[in-house]
Amino acid sequence: MQNLIATGHTSTVISALRMTEALDAGPVYMKRPLSLYGLAEEVYLRAASIVAAMILEIISNAPVPTEQEGSPTIFKRRKPEQSLLPAQAGSLSLIFDHIRMLDAETYPEAFIPYGNLNITFSRPALKVQGILCDARITMGDSYAEKL
Repeated sequence: MQNLIATGHTSTVISALRMTEALDAGPVYMKRPLSLYGLAEEVYLRAASIVAAMILEIISNAPVPTEQEGSPTIFKRRKPEQSLLPAQAGSLSLIFDHIRMLDAETYPEAFIPYGNLNITFSRPALKVQGILCDARITMGDSYAEKL
């Protein structure tokens, strides 16, 4: 999800696949759209609801999967240092996307190092005049030390 948001996507699909030895290569039982708007945690909750409904539908209807078309796009898991806010973002909406896509328990929050301090950002809200968000300042965070 983070990689999709970072590349400008606003939606994706959740696919129910038959497992095979190759990653994401099995036939498709069904696909459902997923909006990528909102904070990461909100997207995760929407995805969980969609997946639960898909599981029930598969159990109830036993659909026959169809072979995939094309080749899958596979992203590498983001590294903690990629949570650094870019110095030259170009727009407030890009900064907002960077903060919101990391605003979930499973990812290091967006941050900037400042001397021996680390400032992390969460709960962003994009406003006309700027971004409102929570900021936390800590001493000597390991993410900043990796830079």
